[in-house]
Amino acid sequence: MNYEYFIAKRIIGSKSYKSSVSAPIIKIGIAAIAIGMVVMLVAIATGIGLQQKIRDKAIAFNGHITISNFDTNISDESQNPISNQQVFYPEFKSIDGINHIQAVATKFGVIRTASDFEGVVLKGVGADFDWRFFEEFLIEGQLPTFNSDYSNDVLISQYLANRLGFKVNDSFQMYFAKEDINKPPSIIKYNIVGIYKSGFQELDATYMLGDINHIRRLNKWDDDHIGHFEIFIDDFDELIEKDDEIYNFIPSTLNTQNVVEKYDSVFEWINIFDKNIYGIIGIMIVVAGINMITALLVLILERTQMIGILKALGSNNWSIRKVFLYNASYLILLGLFWGNIIGLGLLFLQQKFGLFPLDPDVYYVTQVPVYISFSYVIALNIGTFFLCLMMLLIPSIVITKISPVKAMRFE
Repeated sequence: MNYEYFIAKRIIGSKSYKSSVSAPIIKIGIAAIAIGMVVMLVAIATGIGLQQKIRDKAIAFNGHITISNFDTNISDESQNPISNQQVFYPEFKSIDGINHIQAVATKFGVIRTASDFEGVVLKGVGADFDWRFFEEFLIEGQLPTFNSDYSNDVLISQYLANRLGFKVNDSFQMYFAKEDINKPPSIIKYNIVGIYKSGFQELDATYMLGDINHIRRLNKWDDDHIGHFEIFIDDFDELIEKDDEIYNFIPSTLNTQNVVEKYDSVFEWINIFDKNIYGIIGIMIVVAGINMITALLVLILERTQMIGILKALGSNNWSIRKVFLYNASYLILLGLFWGNIIGLGLLFLQQKFGLFPLDPDVYYVTQVPVYISFSYVIALNIGTFFLCLMMLLIPSIVITKISPVKAMRFE
């Protein structure tokens, strides 16, 4: 049997150990490890969760990559149409990692009621539109269905519905200006079949989803004309690579723009979360390590006579250091255990019940999002354990300075 481990186990299991002077300091060390683990788990889960949630909402309204005409138009309205008769549509088979492509168009209009009005961008979609994201956003009614016929059904945001006093099954008129400002605007009557809420208020306040055929008719486009294509890829980490591949594949008259370029300020903001997470992890590990160093030094001081006896019996310095490192490892594991129980418990409660809300005007979400992956949980535990243990190698050097004769006379 490993005698260092045997001695450490006896120390841990002894009643004197639990009622000794060092007991409160040891409990503080364990608590520091547990609290540090809770803070690190929450920081990673909420940081990554917030990044992914905001990213997914931007993708829902834009796709990962858009293909449009090569012009300088930067407005939300489709100006110069392109034909949907492309080799990459309706299925983009030439490049791997693309799971969907859809044709859309946008046009600015004004919703007018008896007492109010609101400027809105009508996003025209067709039968190829992927509703997966909006199924999650839908809070009332149903999603519209579009085919080759004209449909007056629309999906409107809760933000716009509240501002204009709309509810499901209501109808309203929307005004679209013509190129000739001397002519009266075009008016279309729409029916609200569903209300959505993405929590991304900037987009909720802008977009209403309707039939692309209306935009074709308003703009006097041909039946194959669209505003732009939206492309969805399998892996967000390959966004830049796929953007380059698509750009090199499509005709020279077309251009690509990825979601990060379109919402650069939002993505720059959420990328700061990574630095915050690393900073929190570093601080928590240092704090936990310092507390464990204190606890180890107190343990060594309390067991000075034992150290002298072991040295007198022939134990070398490294063997005695291992006894205390085994002891410290137990304390670290105990702190990690309770930290995981509390931290993961809080995260699962937030994921299930949404206990902590957020201001959507600031964070683009209505509650703290949580991302839980056992890969980062395991990596965090292993990393914390070994870093704390490495930090304890330095104070354990104190054992080498203890004289057997003086130690056995120590009181």
